[in-house]
Amino acid sequence: MADRISSDHSSVPTVRATLVRSGGLDRPKVEIPNDEADRFPDGDLVRVVAGDTEYRARIEAPLTGEGRELRGLYDTPRLARNPGEADNRLESWVADTGVEFGQSVLVDVIEPGFKYGLREPGKRVFYDATESPDEGLSDIAEQLDG
Repeated sequence: MADRISSDHSSVPTVRATLVRSGGLDRPKVEIPNDEADRFPDGDLVRVVAGDTEYRARIEAPLTGEGRELRGLYDTPRLARNPGEADNRLESWVADTGVEFGQSVLVDVIEPGFKYGLREPGKRVFYDATESPDEGLSDIAEQLDG
C-alpha cells in the first residue's frame, strides 16, 4: 500500500487560487497568482488529484503572461493534450464541491512540477505519496502515449 500524506502536512505547500469563468460558455478555470507561478510548470502535463481521482492537466501561463491557469482535468495524458476530444472533469469537480466562481480554491503542491491536489478551502484530504519519474522514462512514456 502506498504511503499517504495529508494536505495539511508541513511538506505540502498550499497555494490559494481563484475559480473564475472562462470563455463564452463560462467554463471554470483555476487562476494561480503570479507570485506562486514558479511552483507550476508552464505548458507541462501534470497530475492533479481532485476529489478521490487523479487526473492529467496542462498548467499554462495565461495570455496576460502573469500567473498560471488550470483550464481542465482529463482522464489521460492524451486527452489533456487534446482537450476538445474529452469531458473536462474540472466542471464536474466544481459541481460536486459547490465552490462558486470568484471563490478561492486550494492547490496543494504534492510533488513540484509533477503532482498537485485541488481542494475546497477548509477541507483536509489525503494524497497517495508518489515520486516523479526519471526524465528519460517520462519522455518514453510520453512518446508511447502519443
